Parts: sequence; C-alpha cells; structure tokens
Amino acid sequence: MKDFGLVVIGAHFGVWLEEEISKYSKQNIILVEPVPYNLSILEKKYSGLKNISICKNAIFSENSIKNFYFVDENSIPKLGKHWASAIGSFDKKHILNHRSKRFKIENSDIKEIKIEFITFDKLVEKYSIRSIDKLQIDVEGAEYEILKTINLKNIKINQILFESKHFDGTFKEGEKLTEIKNKLVSEGYKLSQIDNENILAKKNYL
Repeated sequence: MKDFGLVVIGAHFGVWLEEEISKYSKQNIILVEPVPYNLSILEKKYSGLKNISICKNAIFSENSIKNFYFVDENSIPKLGKHWASAIGSFDKKHILNHRSKRFKIENSDIKEIKIEFITFDKLVEKYSIRSIDKLQIDVEGAEYEILKTINLKNIKINQILFESKHFDGTFKEGEKLTEIKNKLVSEGYKLSQIDNENILAKKNYL
C-alpha cells in the first residue's frame, strides 16, 4: 500500500494544478482525466515522472462501461471559452445546460465515447492507496456520486476539495450537497467555502 500526497479526479490538462503538483513533487500523485485530448496533454507532460500516475478512467458510483460526453476540441475556439475543454460528463444534458449561463453550445459541439467508469474503491485498489493528503474533485456534477461512496473510516484523507455548484443539477445546490456536507462533518471534517464554487473539507484530528 502507498501514501499519496495528491489525487485529482478531473485533472483537465493540468494547467491549474501546476502549483499543487509542485508542492507534492516528492510524494505520489494520481491525475484522473477521461477527456481524450486532455489526457494526451497530461501524458506528454507528466508520464516521465515516476511519482505521477495518469488514470484515463472516469470515477463514478459503480463499475461499468458508459457513454461519456465532452466538448469537441474543434469547437472550443468557436465557443470562446478555453475552460470548455474541462467539461465532460456522463450526462449530455448537463453540458447542454451550460447554454443558459456560459456559452452557446449545441449538440454538434459534443463528442460521445464509451469509456470505463470505476468506483473510488476500485481506484484505491488499482493504485494501492493507503492514504491521501489532498483529494481534489471537479467532475461536473458527479462529485456527489463519488463522495457518497467513499468510506472515510477505511482510508485516511486529510483534505477534500470539491466543486459544489452542480450537486443537484447544472448550477444547482440542494439536498445532495447538504447530505455530503453532513457526512463530512460527522466524519470529523471542518468545511470552508473557499469561493462561490468550491468547498474545502479538512480533517480535524484534535
């Protein structure tokens, strides 16, 4: 079993992670990213580093082969939002729902592939994870499906940073987010809303 400094589920192509990756440069790191063109960038950038593992699976509440949807790389210049490349989901409607607030995306801008979805437990097994200092999750609304399945009594995780804005639907926060907040507090985590979109849970060992 191994200890990991950083595990990122939804690593995009790493541009916003460079500071974190540098911070954990002497520890084991896992970067999880299923969008093919983002995955390719991560592999080229980090595959030569022995402490960094790149995982191409999507993480979900069950192990299965499912449809996965993401913004076509060729549509990004037209959409005018560089971060559109970070939007991938098991739910095509979630991507299309960004039309109301973010950009004018159409069906033709979305690619569909079949990929292997695995549970967090399967990820732990695959990489022999014993502990994680910081778990970071940004998966376009699937945060709930991941966090609800993590048995925090079986694995030591010091910090969990997760996007909260899509917990109960696109740009909706509600009962599912409350459920996860209550779960984390009951397991001894202190929650901080660090911005309008993200919550940091830090384990209190006192």
